[in-house]
Amino acid sequence: MSRHSREKGKRGEREVASLLREHGYDAHRGQQYKGGQDSPDVTGLPGVHIEVKRTERFNLYGALHQSKEDAGTDLPIVIHRKNNEEWVVIQPLKDWLQMFMKGEQ
Repeated sequence: MSRHSREKGKRGEREVASLLREHGYDAHRGQQYKGGQDSPDVTGLPGVHIEVKRTERFNLYGALHQSKEDAGTDLPIVIHRKNNEEWVVIQPLKDWLQMFMKGEQ
């Protein structure tokens, strides 16, 4: 991975953490905050493992598998954005349904 790609990834992580803080979450970049290779890219959503991808060429299932492998008991999600587009959240449907059903109770 080139230095430019790593820097773009770090900027993406900072951007996601900032957006989460704007919505009341105590979010930080994961490796910077907790360390460790299996740390989420961003911490701050309880029970959720966040993998951030800020890239033009996106491997959806590769990113999701990475998040699942590192998530432990947390729900794995991938937050992705490419240039000139909005952030999107990707997660397995069964996990989304689990979260959605909890919100209806």
